[in-house]
Amino acid sequence: MPIINKLIEIETEPKINIYNITPRIQDFLASTSIKNGQILVFSRHTTTALAINENEVRLLEDIKMFLQKLAPESDRYLHNDLHLRDVPEDEPINAHSHLMAMMLTTSEIIPIVDGKLALGTWQSVLFFELDGPRKRTVFVQIYGE
Repeated sequence: MPIINKLIEIETEPKINIYNITPRIQDFLASTSIKNGQILVFSRHTTTALAINENEVRLLEDIKMFLQKLAPESDRYLHNDLHLRDVPEDEPINAHSHLMAMMLTTSEIIPIVDGKLALGTWQSVLFFELDGPRKRTVFVQIYGE
């Protein structure tokens, strides 16, 4: 069975933002001959995450507020004591972003059936930027026949 890999690049906006990457994954799948199998979507950064959920504007705002309540940027975090760590000069103060990422996941696996993602009616693959703006990459791997 073939395995096909791709990197999806995303230029993100400041702070917390959520991007629907489903169309980009669907386009990648359509460019292959795979009809049945699985697709792995993997976030390659420690301050980003993935989730499968509804891509509805007001829900996305609720999710952002929920994450900010879980790990407020204004709280005191040891990771932010940059003077006590060996870090590059441009190291951001971002412990809250790491903690938010831990509440989500780094990967999703989606079945492929008859050449299509087997997502439910309201499901989308959402990419979470928790410490933007940045240039990010998502690794996508298709396995099947």
